[in-house]
Amino acid sequence: MAETPRVSAIMMDCNDMEAMVEFWGALLDLEVAGRYPEFVFMSKVNGDGPTLGFQIVPEAKAVKNRVHLDLASPDREAVVERVIELGGKRLADHGDDAFKWITCADSQGNEFDVADAE
Repeated sequence: MAETPRVSAIMMDCNDMEAMVEFWGALLDLEVAGRYPEFVFMSKVNGDGPTLGFQIVPEAKAVKNRVHLDLASPDREAVVERVIELGGKRLADHGDDAFKWITCADSQGNEFDVADAE
């Protein structure tokens, strides 16, 4: 039987790697774990999760992400305020009385969601 692979990294395309390192490092309290000419890998998310990585690409983001991060916090509004302070944007509020989340974008336009921690 084949071994089940693990997710080792979540990669995000970008045009400005340093802006991504600064934004996501500050938002998620991550440090640079490995730096290469076209890639940067951050420390593991939440200490034991996959790493977050950034890859330089020549083209600008053109359409909605096919994969995105979902962040959870006891205070989603505080996280969104921090996103804005770091150069990101609040894009839209979603949900109903049972479950609400806020779609944001980082400084390169990559979308992600912020919801209440369960």
